[in-house]
Amino acid sequence: MIEETIELERDGTGMETFLCRPERHGPFPPVLMLMDAPGIREELVEMARRLAAVGYFVLLPNLYYRAGRETKFGPDVLDHGSAEHTRMRAIRTRMTIPPVMSDVAAMLSFLDAHADARPGPVGVHGYCMSGPYALAAAARFPERIGAAASYYGTWLVNDAEESPHLNLHKIAGEIYISCAEHDDLAPPEMVAELKRLFDRSGVKGELEIQPGVHHGFAFPQRRVYDKPAAERHWERLFALYRRTL
Repeated sequence: MIEETIELERDGTGMETFLCRPERHGPFPPVLMLMDAPGIREELVEMARRLAAVGYFVLLPNLYYRAGRETKFGPDVLDHGSAEHTRMRAIRTRMTIPPVMSDVAAMLSFLDAHADARPGPVGVHGYCMSGPYALAAAARFPERIGAAASYYGTWLVNDAEESPHLNLHKIAGEIYISCAEHDDLAPPEMVAELKRLFDRSGVKGELEIQPGVHHGFAFPQRRVYDKPAAERHWERLFALYRRTL
């Protein structure tokens, strides 16, 4: 595969973005892969490679770039109370949907100009904090986003500007929402409310609850990794993108 890391120009600074696509037979359907709260790490890069290996042009941006270059974290980032967890949370809690939508717009413009990115619909999927970003992108750019997926997205029903539940009716593409049965960041009552709004919106797609698993189940390096559910995550994602891109 062809891999490179670029600095995508954003308001006088650079958004570090990992690009990955096959060597032959392009151009390829483009996909935006949006990170979870612990940020860019080799685990996510490997997941981007897996997606690219089956024929996609994948962009994996560091959405924390506004906080500076030192926005990659050590292995204890998930340990509550650790220095790395505290440092990550200080950045994460400032993240809102509107500036990320401007980042998505910049990535769409980049794809428009890249010879290896096939013109037409774009896919976007996000994990954890980026589940809402993926769905918000589908609502903000309905003419461009052909498919969007949220994996254990956090607080998909909230009072934030451009909260996904407010704009489901604006989505033209197909969406897939995968929730963990056990998830303090997406509790059962929130998922039930989202399902009600999802059904009422008429948007094409599916909301699925993965039984017996916890938030983060698709990440191989996470203690809660669940291989059957993780492989189902890939199967659903590949099928979604095959249908729509």
